[in-house]
Amino acid sequence: MNLYEHTIVARQDTSPSELKQLTEKYSKIVEKNDGEIVKTENWGLLNLSYLIKKNKKGSYIHFKLKGKGKVVNELEKNEAIDKKLLRYLTVKVKKFDLDTNYFSKRDDGEKLEKKEKPTN
Repeated sequence: MNLYEHTIVARQDTSPSELKQLTEKYSKIVEKNDGEIVKTENWGLLNLSYLIKKNKKGSYIHFKLKGKGKVVNELEKNEAIDKKLLRYLTVKVKKFDLDTNYFSKRDDGEKLEKKEKPTN
């Protein structure tokens, strides 16, 4: 099985309940096509670097998934016709980084730093 990181960007006016429905919808598509969702992350509402369909911001949802190429084809086919989405991107990776959460918010204002692996 191949490993993929898949990110979708929803419109800025999408409600939290609609975002949850989107996450469930695309998770079901992955599972229906013999894929497996390893991790789902909601990155929240982030600024876009340029206007996309008159939107300055977008709600990001990131999936780490295992599956064959047909899983990605089916996901992208459904996302291309979804009016709630602005963009989507799938990247094939060699292994997942499940430790680092790049978009978590710290209370003490620290910058997120990647954990170094101990050398033995």
